[in-house]
Parts: sequence; structure tokens; C-alpha cells
Amino acid sequence: MIVPDLNKAAKFAPERFQGSTLVQSPRSKTMVVGLEAGQAIPVHHPKSDLTMVVISGDAWFVGEGEELEHAGPGAVLMAEAGKARGVRAHSKTVLAVVVSPPPTEEDHRELAEHFKRGTWR
Repeated sequence: MIVPDLNKAAKFAPERFQGSTLVQSPRSKTMVVGLEAGQAIPVHHPKSDLTMVVISGDAWFVGEGEELEHAGPGAVLMAEAGKARGVRAHSKTVLAVVVSPPPTEEDHRELAEHFKRGTWR
């Protein structure tokens, strides 16, 4: 699969970040994620390895024991399975995300709890 422009592939919604799957196999999932300013993928600890790259915008990356308050285009967050990861957009942001293996419903329970509480960390 070739995606000529991830910025054009990204979707946005006022209530929450939007992830669009580009390709998925039993071993990995590749997505483009759109976040409006202030939206977040809360810090969580799924059982998947993750690589996240800022394509456009400005975001706050949180990784296991590390933070980058202004992650701009080209910034990369890598997290091993079970390690903390999260992102909060300062401005409209587009991310390329690869997870391996694809996350399960169990992996998303921690996210659901954050959304219920209105927290991201």
C-alpha cells in the first residue's frame, strides 16, 4: 500500500481523536491518527509494541520514563509492549502509528477508563 499524503488521509472529530486503519495483518496494524488541539490518546500500557511519528502539528509525547513536551513533525515515540505511552495535541496533529501485534479490547480498557474520568495521564 502506498499513501501519498497522510495529512489528507487523517480524519478529525470534535469529541475525540480519530484513528483510521490503513492496513492490518495478524502481526501488525498501521494507522493514521488525527487529533484536534487538546485531544489526547491517554497514557496506557497495552501489550503491543508501538512506533508513533508526528507528520504535522505539535504534541506532547509521554513514554516510559520520558516526555517530549513539544513533539513536532519528525518526532518519534517508540514503546515496547506493556510500557507507558500517550500523546496530547497542542495543535491540530496528524500521527502515523504502527502497533504490533494489533491491540485487543483488553488493551483498550485503560483508555476507556481515562475517557470516563476525563484524564489523559
